[in-house]
Amino acid sequence: MLQQYQHILVPVDGSEEAELAFKKAIAVAQRNGSETELRLLHVVDTRAFQNISSFDTSMVEQVTETAKKTLDKYVDDAKAQGLTNVSYTIEYGAPKTIIAHDVPKEMNADLIMIGATGLNAVERLLIGSITEYVTRTAVCDVLVVRTDLENHYVKSSKSRRNK
Repeated sequence: MLQQYQHILVPVDGSEEAELAFKKAIAVAQRNGSETELRLLHVVDTRAFQNISSFDTSMVEQVTETAKKTLDKYVDDAKAQGLTNVSYTIEYGAPKTIIAHDVPKEMNADLIMIGATGLNAVERLLIGSITEYVTRTAVCDVLVVRTDLENHYVKSSKSRRNK
């Protein structure tokens, strides 16, 4: 029996890894039928703004506008490939818990497709990997995407810089 996923969540942050997850999520949604929901999620990590002394809402608004433009493009791309049930959500707060728990529970997600971390070993040790946290604690299945649509490993430009 094949697993049929009906509610797929794809966290996107502008990284190459997230782009790969998005592309593969479209393919999975296409295979699982026209009723499959594909929800894109961008989390604005508000903790990043806490240490800025001149913090004002215009910074958050600017980040949100940039995210909206990117997510609108993703939705258009998915619809151009035949998906009809595509939407996005922008949330504010701690990405780990929002991606692993809050949004999956709210949308009744049965699959999270997330890009492999772009962090190097030191960054993972100091700040932790969102992907690692999601795979450990999510309330549904998690697929970590490391390859392109032809299943070729794509080394990100970030990981090339860290070598």
